Amino acid sequence: MNIDPDECTGCGSCIVYCPMEAISIVDDHAVVDQDLCVECGVCLRSSACPVDATEEPDLTWPRTLRALFSNPITVFQETGVAGRGTDEVKSNDVTGRYKRGEVGFGIEMGRPGTGTTFRQVQQLTMALATLGVQFEKKNPLTSLLSDPGSGKVREDILNERVLTAIIEFKVPVDRVGEVLAVLEKSQAALDTVFSVDYISRPDDDGSLPAVEAAAKLGYRFSEHVKICTGLGRPRVD
Repeated sequence: MNIDPDECTGCGSCIVYCPMEAISIVDDHAVVDQDLCVECGVCLRSSACPVDATEEPDLTWPRTLRALFSNPITVFQETGVAGRGTDEVKSNDVTGRYKRGEVGFGIEMGRPGTGTTFRQVQQLTMALATLGVQFEKKNPLTSLLSDPGSGKVREDILNERVLTAIIEFKVPVDRVGEVLAVLEKSQAALDTVFSVDYISRPDDDGSLPAVEAAAKLGYRFSEHVKICTGLGRPRVD
């Protein structure tokens, strides 16, 4: 985003709307820190500026990725889905993307106020790749891996900053401990935060073997869960 210095009055009304704290007042007008800005468009959509000094620039590659992963009204060409462009595993269990006995993981990196870069994403994808995981093909982040087998991200986008990005993959339930161990080891070296979505399908009796497997390792998951019933979609056993 840009702010026209000739139009801006320096009122500061836009500052509170920036989720990355990228806007400040310099020499009596607002300035956007272009490194911190993730092109989410919140400042513009807020209509907070009384003189319409906020401008949406014409973005070029690779900065376009900032908007694709951070602006909820942009549409990712590869998936046709808005925002992070992820047709998420956690909302698609009924399509057969993973079955009973498997666990889906969604590692959501970054958040408002922190963000993340693709260089930081690469730290985690490379660590997970040592386990031989197969990254979810329908996730747009996977299309940005130059080498999915090693988890390497395209060199030309490593410094791009986004509000959040999701790493998705699945493993057999007996490998849950390996994944959680890698995540624990990796988190200390990351200059950002991440949360873990843990996705499983119940057995016919309603039990959740995947959750039970994690519990045996000492992990407790939030009881506030998303439950997909599969209504209106083909049922997959």
